[in-house]
Amino acid sequence: MSRQKRQMNLTAFCFPPGAWRLPQASADIDMSFTEYVHLAKTAERGKFDTLFFQDTAASYGSDAMSHGDRTGTYSRIVRLEPMSLLAGLATVTKNIGLIATGTTTYNDPYHLARRFLTIDHMSGGRAGWNLVTSQIEDEAANFGRDHHVDHAERYDRASEFYDVVADLWDSWEDGAILRDKASGLFFDAGKVHLLNHKGKHFSVRGPLNVARSPQGRPVVAQAGSSEPGRELAAKTADIVFTAQSTLSDAQDFYRDVKGRMGRYGRSPEHMRIMPGINIVVGRTESEARARREEMDALITDEVALRSIARLTGGLDLSKYPIDGPLPELPPSNAAKARQKILIDMARTENLSIRQLAHRFAQATGHHVLVGTPAYMADVMEHWFMEGGADGYTVLQPHYPQPLEDFVELVIPELQRRGIFRTEYSGTTLRENLGVPFPENRFTKSARA
Repeated sequence: MSRQKRQMNLTAFCFPPGAWRLPQASADIDMSFTEYVHLAKTAERGKFDTLFFQDTAASYGSDAMSHGDRTGTYSRIVRLEPMSLLAGLATVTKNIGLIATGTTTYNDPYHLARRFLTIDHMSGGRAGWNLVTSQIEDEAANFGRDHHVDHAERYDRASEFYDVVADLWDSWEDGAILRDKASGLFFDAGKVHLLNHKGKHFSVRGPLNVARSPQGRPVVAQAGSSEPGRELAAKTADIVFTAQSTLSDAQDFYRDVKGRMGRYGRSPEHMRIMPGINIVVGRTESEARARREEMDALITDEVALRSIARLTGGLDLSKYPIDGPLPELPPSNAAKARQKILIDMARTENLSIRQLAHRFAQATGHHVLVGTPAYMADVMEHWFMEGGADGYTVLQPHYPQPLEDFVELVIPELQRRGIFRTEYSGTTLRENLGVPFPENRFTKSARA
């Protein structure tokens, strides 16, 4: 396919928002299935490839809560468990993909493989797993640990975790289930495989007690941008969610991750890299700027500082002059790549702690687009055509208006330029993303 005929992919990032205090914002969406149904149908109307639900196995900011913070600074205090949410949304949507986070650090492969494959069957082949190792240290205390698992060990475990899950998803071949009433044969024993996996972290016999996916396997997404995160993405991911704020950084990341895929027998065409864009759209530039200023006014210095606390390596920035430079930070055991973005932003742009904290509180390191539909389409098209992205993860500062505006105003502009679909191309998430059905790891054969 020629570069001119490529079409971008879009993910709607569904996440309890920070700007919940705005009069027009829905403050209860984090616990409202009805609100999520509206978002799903809005994104589906806009022909988005998929919804993406971030998750942590903790109330983010638990330490701050224990010291009396009741502001919901992090806007991740409560939320619906996303795998259960996907199962519900599968029944009220038809085309859009459904991706949720599942941690490899605080889960077991068999449970996770079974749950995602069940959702995949319920949705007709539209499910995806966002493979993460957990970057929120609050999670450790909920699973009997005093400290978060070391970064390197988390990724070592994650690589083996993925291998086990993929083998479980392939343990029943296509056509293994017969249900032949005449012969009395329920399955073809020659098409069922035991794993008998015995590794460093897991011992799993198998097979899984769910048949193979309508799309071969659920789609795998990955969001780590550290060195081990990039390597894991090259090995496992159909989609990569990432954060870059400049085209040159996006191009470097794009080339680097896709350049690693050959080590695992994979083609760069079989992955979609989708950096985040934080959108504030208006019918005029002045309208968009006014909306951004309204949101910025809600972010106090205290709130801004708390938004970057997890990335400071345990250093308390409140003890430093807020209008002074960012001090040297100890290494983070949470999100190493995101900490690097924080440090690079401070050094490159000569930002004070106050400026840095407010910048990060607004977009967490993602590219911010404030302006008209034509402006947004210009930037998105430029990055797409210049090798910085295969598509985008669209973040909204609150719900539901920004996503509604994006679908009403920006999507038609992208479609007019011929770089985004007007109709879904298939019935499964893999078909709509344009990534292939995977070969069965036991037979090494791909579905015809």
